[in-house]
Amino acid sequence: MSSLIIKNAEIITMNEKEEIVHGDLYVEDNRIKEIGPGLDRHADVIINAKHKTVIPGFVQTHIHLCQTLFRGQADDLELMDWLRQKIWPLEASHDEESIYYSALLGTGELIQSGTTTIVDMETVNHTDAAFQAIAQSGIRALSGKVMMDKGTDVPSPLRESTSKSLQQSADLLEKWHGRENGRIQYAFCPRFVVSCSEELLTEVRNLSKQHGVFVHTHAAENKGEIAIVEQETGMRNVMYLDHIGLANEKLILAHCVWLNEEEKSIIKKRKVKVSHCPGSNLKLSSGIAEVPQMLREDIFISLGADGAPCNNNLDMLNEMRLAALIQKPIHGPTSMNAKTVFKMATIGGARAVGMEHEIGSLEVGKKADMAILNLNDFHMYPSYGTDPISRIVYSATRADVETVIIDGNIAMENRMMKRMDKHTVLHESNKCIRRLLKRSEGVY
Repeated sequence: MSSLIIKNAEIITMNEKEEIVHGDLYVEDNRIKEIGPGLDRHADVIINAKHKTVIPGFVQTHIHLCQTLFRGQADDLELMDWLRQKIWPLEASHDEESIYYSALLGTGELIQSGTTTIVDMETVNHTDAAFQAIAQSGIRALSGKVMMDKGTDVPSPLRESTSKSLQQSADLLEKWHGRENGRIQYAFCPRFVVSCSEELLTEVRNLSKQHGVFVHTHAAENKGEIAIVEQETGMRNVMYLDHIGLANEKLILAHCVWLNEEEKSIIKKRKVKVSHCPGSNLKLSSGIAEVPQMLREDIFISLGADGAPCNNNLDMLNEMRLAALIQKPIHGPTSMNAKTVFKMATIGGARAVGMEHEIGSLEVGKKADMAILNLNDFHMYPSYGTDPISRIVYSATRADVETVIIDGNIAMENRMMKRMDKHTVLHESNKCIRRLLKRSEGVY
């Protein structure tokens, strides 16, 4: 049995009462055992967090680790051009080593900025290597291989048969779901309706129900994408997914920028989860999702950074600030306040992945997923008389994240990664992208 105690901290619990406790937090194995002032506990690891702030680890519900190597390679394009001209050829060029280092690079960045849980969508091939990197990094993840069995403009290495896509996904689920003390879970990841046949999506529905796992896909991100879906199916994205029985509480939909009222009604009624990705939506010129309205209608909304080539970072602190700011010119200064977006980044993300009883807040009995922030710097002061959540949402940066604990284990301490060699990952990432850029020239 291992134990850890954090002493003398400001603890933002995000519990039901939204309490902020000044004191200590004690962990045994991977769970929080006690929170309060002056705890008399002996522990294997003692962290003095005086004048520091402990928060629940961020939960990002839409990430593409396989794309981290493509950062800066696909700037200033709209979605479909971005996919066809850059992302699909690069994904088609991946090998096991490049997937592995892309995932390590991404998880390193995520952990470094306080994210402890992700919902990740890989590419078609070599997903086992991504799971190996996820296991090594220590991050909590729902992940799966992307599924694509349709599309004449999809490069041949990404175009798979329906049966192969389903079989490989089922094999990965059997191998990885529940691994690392339950820290790794599988999610079926059909890319989007544009690249998936109805047969594939229907079978994904069946497999999700059979195994009780999530389905993670994109929907209503871009007007061009919606037009393609309407032309092929006669329905908009969410209506079509509902038509084939995929719209349920186990469905996570990334983006949902251009929903009509019927689609919003379906999402609310079926308890579908929406992942809002403001940075990506702005950079790809996709639009601004109607998040305040969806929140008023009690739709489940969480946050995600999406991928490095469409953002270009994976920083939840950046996504929270954007999520708050972009709505204000449209809906007014109070439309998305700091506490609302902080909830979306923590307990809201936990609800999206069905883990609100395990993560997303700092409470006795929950898993020990948290970040320690050092908010003592020029850009965070003066601190007197200010709301700590507002300080974090509007002023904090990734450099303020000092230590990250996931499942009771220290993943980063004093800005030093504990489960990967940073310099090796950076060096190998450059080697890999050099190889992929050359290989991608001849994909189409």
